[in-house]
Amino acid sequence: MNAQSVELDPITLEVVHNGLLSIADETFYALMKSAYSTNIKERHDHSTCLVDIDGRTIVQATRTQVIHISSMLGHISTILKTVPREDIREGDIFISNDPYVAGGSHLPDINYAAPIFVDGELAAFSCNIAHHADIGGMVAGSMSSNMTEIFQEGLRLPVVKLFSEGKLNEDILNIVLLNIRNPEERRGDYFAQIAACRLGIERFRELAAKHGVAEIKAASSEIIKRTEARMRRAIDTIPDGDYVFEDVLDDDGVGTKNILLKLKISVRGCSIKFDFAGTSPQVKGNINSPLRAVEASIAYVLMALLDREIPCNQGILNAIEVIAEPGSLLNPTFPAPVAARTHTCQRVVDLVIGALAHALPHAVAGASNGSNTMAIVSGTDPRNGKDYLYFETYGGGCGGRSFKDGKDGVQAHIPNTSNTPIEVMETEFPLLVEEYSLPQDTGGPGKYRGGLALRRVIRPLGHTCIFTGACERYHNPPWGIHGGGAGAPGDYLLIDDNGTITKLESKPAPIECGPNLRIVVQSPGAGGYGDSKERDRKLLALDWTSGKFSADYMQRHYGLDGVKLAALKADRDAFDYAED
Repeated sequence: MNAQSVELDPITLEVVHNGLLSIADETFYALMKSAYSTNIKERHDHSTCLVDIDGRTIVQATRTQVIHISSMLGHISTILKTVPREDIREGDIFISNDPYVAGGSHLPDINYAAPIFVDGELAAFSCNIAHHADIGGMVAGSMSSNMTEIFQEGLRLPVVKLFSEGKLNEDILNIVLLNIRNPEERRGDYFAQIAACRLGIERFRELAAKHGVAEIKAASSEIIKRTEARMRRAIDTIPDGDYVFEDVLDDDGVGTKNILLKLKISVRGCSIKFDFAGTSPQVKGNINSPLRAVEASIAYVLMALLDREIPCNQGILNAIEVIAEPGSLLNPTFPAPVAARTHTCQRVVDLVIGALAHALPHAVAGASNGSNTMAIVSGTDPRNGKDYLYFETYGGGCGGRSFKDGKDGVQAHIPNTSNTPIEVMETEFPLLVEEYSLPQDTGGPGKYRGGLALRRVIRPLGHTCIFTGACERYHNPPWGIHGGGAGAPGDYLLIDDNGTITKLESKPAPIECGPNLRIVVQSPGAGGYGDSKERDRKLLALDWTSGKFSADYMQRHYGLDGVKLAALKADRDAFDYAED
C-alpha cells in the first residue's frame, strides 16, 4: 500500500500530526539539555524538524527559529541531489554548513540529518541545526565584521557522512575539531546533535509501529497540502495590488554605507510574489544573505501577519514566490561572506511589514529593533588557564502595534533566541555584568509606543579580553508606522575607570579590553504606532511614573510640561487605587 492510496479521517490526521510535532519538540529539548555551550543550552540557538524523503519539511519544533527551516531544507536537498539513494543507509548521519555547496545559511550553523528506516524502507529524516559559538576562521566566534570572503569565516563543510551505517568517521570529526576553538565544548555540542537525531529516529519508529509508514507518509503530504491551502486563503485576504517599500542597512563593516533594499509585493488573489529588484549588489562585508534565508524570513512575516497558528512546514514556502537577482545582497554568489546574514534578514522583515502597512494596517507594527546586536568576548580564563568564548545576540525593542505598546527588551522577529542569565554568564566566563537594563527614552512615541532597548555593561575580570560586535539600526533608527515616531538607535561604547567614553563603530573590528574597561552593548529600541496625540492618558501616566521616559522626552513627544507631569503622577496614583 502506498501513501497515495491511504485515506485519512480528520481525527487520525490530527493524531499523526501531533505525534510528529511531539517528536520535533522532544528532540529540541533533548538537544538543549545535553548541549555543552551556553549558546545552545541557555540561548536555545538551535532547531529540530522532520523532513520527508522528497526533501519537504513536515514539522518543525514549536520553539525553534523559522529562519533555520531554510538551512535544514538546503541540507536535505543537497543530500538527495548528490548522494545516490542506495548510498543512504541506516545508521548514517550527514552534516554540512556551507551556503554555496550544501544549502546552508552561514557557517556557524551546522546541519545534521539522519535517515529514518522502518523495516528496511527509508521513511523520513530526523534533522537538527545548531549555531556553534565558533567554527574557526580568522577571529574567535567566526563572526567579525571585517571578514570579506567566506574563507575567513571558518571551516566550510560540504555534505559528508559523520556516521556511516552507525560507525563514527573519526577522520571527519578530527578535521573539524582541529579547525575550531574550544574543541571540547564543540565536541559536546556535536554529540548533543547526534543524540537528538537518534532520538528522532526512535520516536518516529514508535509512531510508525502504531500507524504504519504509509499512513504517516499520507499524513505528511496532507499536512503540507493543507498548510499551503491555509496560507493561500490567508493571502487572499490581502487586497489585490502592488505594494512597495524600501529601507537601508547602516553599513557592511568594511566601508559600504546606507545599503539599499527595495521590495515590490504583488498580490493577485491567493498568489503572492516578492520581487527585490533594485536591491544593492552583494557587498564586500559579511551581511550578504543567501536566498534560502530570505525565503524563510518572508515565511515568518506572513505567519506573523496573517495566521499565527499555522504550522511551520513546506506548505508555507510553496505558497510564495521570491525573486532576487543572483549577485545581489539577497542572493550572493561565491565567495561572498554571509556570517552576519541575520542583520539583513531582519531588514527583509521590515521591508515586508512596511510594504503591507496600508494593506494590513491592523496587523503590522512599527519597526522593531531590526538588528541582531552581537557581542563576542574571548580570552583566557585566569581562573583555570583555559580559553573561553562568550557569544550572544541581544534583543531590543519590539514595535508598537495597532492595539498595544511594543514589548521592551525582547528578541523580535527572526532571532528567536533567549537571554543568557547574568548568573550563568558570570559563572561560566571571567566577566562581570555591571548593568543590565532597559535604557530610558529608547522606545519610539505613538498612540502605542515602541519597546525599549537592552543595555548590558560588561567588565573583564583579571585579564585582557578581545571584544567584537555587529549592530544594525545604529545610524538608521527603527521607523514608526502610521504616524508613530522612531525608536532610538543602538550603540557600542568603551568606558574606562576615569569615565572616558569611546564610541565604537556599528560593526567594530576585534579590540583588546583590559579590566580597566567596561564594554557597553546597547541594542536599538523600536518605532511607535499611530499619532502620539492620541495616546491614552493612563498610558502616559505609566510612561512617566515607570521611569522609562524622561521629562524631556515627555515634553518633546507629548507636549507635557512639569505641571502636566505632576498631574499624571496623581492620575497614576488614582489608577492604582481604582485597580486595588
